[in-house]
Amino acid sequence: MTISAARAEDAVQFHAGQRANDTLALRCPNCHASMGSVRYAAPSIFETGQRCSGCSFAILSSQGIWKALCPERQRYYDRFLSEYQIVRAAEGRGSHSADYYLALPYRDLSGHNQDQWTIRSRTYSYIERQILNPIAEGTGSPLLVLDLGAGNAWLSYRLALRRHLPVAVDLSINGRDGLGAAAHYLQSLPALFPRFQAELDRLPFADSQFDCAIFGASFHYSEDYGRTLAEAIRCLRPGGTVIIADSPWYEDDESGQQMLRERRAHFIEHYGFPSDGLASLEYLTDKRLAALESQFGISWSIHRPQYGLRWTMRPLVAKLRRRRQPSQFRVYVAKIKLPQAQAGKTQ
Repeated sequence: MTISAARAEDAVQFHAGQRANDTLALRCPNCHASMGSVRYAAPSIFETGQRCSGCSFAILSSQGIWKALCPERQRYYDRFLSEYQIVRAAEGRGSHSADYYLALPYRDLSGHNQDQWTIRSRTYSYIERQILNPIAEGTGSPLLVLDLGAGNAWLSYRLALRRHLPVAVDLSINGRDGLGAAAHYLQSLPALFPRFQAELDRLPFADSQFDCAIFGASFHYSEDYGRTLAEAIRCLRPGGTVIIADSPWYEDDESGQQMLRERRAHFIEHYGFPSDGLASLEYLTDKRLAALESQFGISWSIHRPQYGLRWTMRPLVAKLRRRRQPSQFRVYVAKIKLPQAQAGKTQ
């Protein structure tokens, strides 16, 4: 058997855990019409895409990524993506080495952002152990998971290693910090999971397909929490689970607003722009979370992973030094009991 044939056979085995259906049903992000389906696999050279019969928008594959961002929405995000990439590059994100990506989230081999990755790793370990494993045991099969705001898709990589079936979604497709970087995971995976360039408020998937939707350090980029959550819920099967992780939480709105003022001043000083290309909401509060409970008829269970004594002491230290309240990270989990049509459907 040739190396390429062996790799193809491995890929079949890798995705063999799928239940009955080996495709993802698509929905036009522009007019919401059905757009057929694509295989649960990175697109091959023989798969060019799907075209909407309603408005002629096409979801096309490019370098293994499905492009599902409408042209006018691409223009809407141009400034945000440009500034975002400038900041991320300055922060030392990404690498030319596959080893960097394969070590995430447990180690940052660049050495630039280890404190942040330590938080990510502890959050992920908690979610895997306390949330995903019990769900998978209950279904008796791998979970079809939406990784929303996937970035370089490290979470999808870790889920794939556990034989779950992730689908990575992000606006950024560059090869260092966006979906393009996922190509490095082929060093450890026989086949890549699907990657979609799409916005979280206009997902290109038909209703009621996924077992779980995870916002990993991404929900706070939303400009409208209700709309963003509604899209995730729409894509979940009844009984599915939505998880919000690593989005900053503040006890009061004023602390969050002060954080924004401080950050924008910092960005202007260091980069020459305030990084406000999107009107992102940027943080969570109990009031905002309660409003989502009321809107969707859900109930958040709140999980508090342990990030160490230093992190635990931050609020007390800030109070003693008469500084604003620091952000806290929690994991918010909700089961979706009602069909989407009864839970706040988007238009």
